Amino acid sequence: MLVSQHTASTPSSAPPPGGRPGPAGPAPARVLAVGTPGPRLDRLLRALKSTGHPVAHALPPDAGSRLRHAPPDAIVVLQEDPPAHGWDGTDLIRRIRAVPTGSALPLLVVTELDTGSATVAELLGQGADDCLRDDSEPIELSARIEARLRRVPVPVESLLLDPRTGLYSYHHFLGELGRELQRARAGRRGGALTVVAVAEMAGLESRLGPRVHREVAERLAGVAEKLGNVCDRLGWDEDGHLLMLMPDVDEETTRRRLEQFAHAVAGTRFVVADENVRLTPAIGWLPIDRAAEREKLVRKASEAANEALNHRDLRPVRHAPWMDGVTHRRPRRSIVRPVLSNMTPALVLLLGLGVPFLLYQQLYLAGFDLGSAMYWVVVAGLMTSAALVALECLFSLDAPERPGSPGQPYPPASAVIAAYLPNEAATIVDTVESFLRLEYPGELEIVLAYNTPRPLPVEETLRDIARRDPRLVLLKVRGSTSKAQNINAAVSRLHGEFVGIFDADHHPEPAAFQHAWHWLSNGYDVVQGHCVIRNGDSSLVASLVAVEFESIYAVSHPGRTRMYDFGVFGGSNGFWRADLLARIRMHGSMLTEDIDSSLRALEDGVRIAMDRTLISRELAPTTLRALWNQRARWAQGWLQVSLKHQWRVLRSGPFTRRQRFGLTVLLGWREIQPWLGLQIVPILAYSAWREGGVDRLDWLVPSCLLAVLFTMASGPLQAAFAWRLAVPEIRRRKGWFWRYIVFSTFFYSHLKNMVARQAHLKEALGDRQWRVTPRTAAGAVRS
Repeated sequence: MLVSQHTASTPSSAPPPGGRPGPAGPAPARVLAVGTPGPRLDRLLRALKSTGHPVAHALPPDAGSRLRHAPPDAIVVLQEDPPAHGWDGTDLIRRIRAVPTGSALPLLVVTELDTGSATVAELLGQGADDCLRDDSEPIELSARIEARLRRVPVPVESLLLDPRTGLYSYHHFLGELGRELQRARAGRRGGALTVVAVAEMAGLESRLGPRVHREVAERLAGVAEKLGNVCDRLGWDEDGHLLMLMPDVDEETTRRRLEQFAHAVAGTRFVVADENVRLTPAIGWLPIDRAAEREKLVRKASEAANEALNHRDLRPVRHAPWMDGVTHRRPRRSIVRPVLSNMTPALVLLLGLGVPFLLYQQLYLAGFDLGSAMYWVVVAGLMTSAALVALECLFSLDAPERPGSPGQPYPPASAVIAAYLPNEAATIVDTVESFLRLEYPGELEIVLAYNTPRPLPVEETLRDIARRDPRLVLLKVRGSTSKAQNINAAVSRLHGEFVGIFDADHHPEPAAFQHAWHWLSNGYDVVQGHCVIRNGDSSLVASLVAVEFESIYAVSHPGRTRMYDFGVFGGSNGFWRADLLARIRMHGSMLTEDIDSSLRALEDGVRIAMDRTLISRELAPTTLRALWNQRARWAQGWLQVSLKHQWRVLRSGPFTRRQRFGLTVLLGWREIQPWLGLQIVPILAYSAWREGGVDRLDWLVPSCLLAVLFTMASGPLQAAFAWRLAVPEIRRRKGWFWRYIVFSTFFYSHLKNMVARQAHLKEALGDRQWRVTPRTAAGAVRS
């Protein structure tokens, strides 16, 4: 009887002592027992556990919800008289069968001793697969469960579906794909085939066993079904990949629906094998090719999914020929582009000076004086830029202050340090030690997400530190080639409710996470801190960058946030809500993945704060060449973001007019300005040609003098505000600020404009090479 569970023998499928199945036997079925607490339920639970079954319990009203979130392998229902919670056995069976997940699961009913045959017949008629009495032996109960798992009765219309998942098995999915190919060959509109892999699958399998393949596929399918329009037919394979068939859709619709699906999965926490996990979908897809074979199409979609696994950025990857196993490299590029890329300085002069001069000259000969009109356009543009800088400076004085106290108790937090170890090997140990000195009232984990092409001695040092302090988690991201991939790999492994992102040379102040939570717990989703240069003594270049960073983080960012009512994440010393970061991710194809993530977050209605008192100290480039490479990447990355997001900002998104104007200044105007300012040279050359010589020009035109003076004053004005708002160790270096005013006015500003113009040409030529900024060990700025 169920009462004598301790003496019952164990069936052959039950696990040996220790709780795990033997290597040859299947894993014991997970059972959901549905019933009201009491002696009968206690006996049932003990009986199930005695035969090796993992058991969960749900009250009758909660059965449907439990099935949706954590489906078991089988269900055992206690039939109760009088009905519990107003639900008799037949009502409960109908409710369970109405849930898609519960429609195909084995369902057994344990009846009371005096239950008559008519009641049993009614239970079976309503959808129960079997009934047994309270006095049945536990071994009989287990055997009936196992028998039903081996021979599950399903509705006739669902026989093609896998009985445990409600999805098409791989074999039957291929049959559906074959029918879709026949429709395409008959001239009907095609569709798309999708394979969805999960980046965390290997780790889940190592901890929980192969049963997670089925459960993960079920969880992904549940999201697809909830969205409704993602796909037409769903299947799965033994590796846990979700297979999706999307007929009669074009490529743009396919991509949009898959992106919606990916973000829904990434933004959901799932229960897999009783463990709360976050999943990162890697989506590969391709249009259905009429001439292709079924297996070949699935293989190609799987190859695209493998490519998506490398990036973990939630973007669906369309299969390309170079992904095939027989093709190991991308098609060769033309040799013309590298040649033109090396000639960008000459091309800038040609396009920025020569072409406009010839245009003004030829139009004048044709009767149109465009050069004179452009003069006023340039003057107005220069004065507008200077005025916007002055306004930002003024608004920076009234930047919002950090909330004095948290809105909620301090939750678990995570720090992610993204590192490329060959480049960061000299500084990474100091960085890790500085993070271990952080003061945070709650639980704090520190994840070092790094990539390296070869083993390094510093890795052993890091492992020693991790053994000494369990807060440090080392995550070596194999196959990674970017900071974005390192961050994306870390996101799904984080335990914190919010996460701080840092480069490998950053040393945040001890209370950084505590202060960041003050913002995040009071209505903000992201907060960007103040990055301060700590090696300004290293060189002239480093001291210039130190003052420039104060102009950016102490003046421009706070002023812009106050002026336009939005902030941006600057790539480091930024704190995100973990769930938001899991949905947004970083896109490694963008050279400034931080700005791109900021804009995508803003388009979703996210609030980003800027706090200049939230300080982290970093290293600046120490040579002009290193600075040039860094700023060239930044400039090209900003251009990519502008091209991608400017029209989105104007057309859609949850933006006010004030925010749209500010984003247009930030994205559109910043890309026009370097070329607009350069036009003063061809305009002057055109004016000299038109008037018959340089000596015929009137150099004391009031409008010209006013524009020059106003524009030149904007640099010193910003430097003065930077000195006023800088951190103490930088503010004390007054000589750095005077040096910056001189160099910025006559050299540095022009250098940055030159870098921006060349970056535009490199982007047009498809030259997106990432040049790493070298790091060397350096101490903090001396006071």
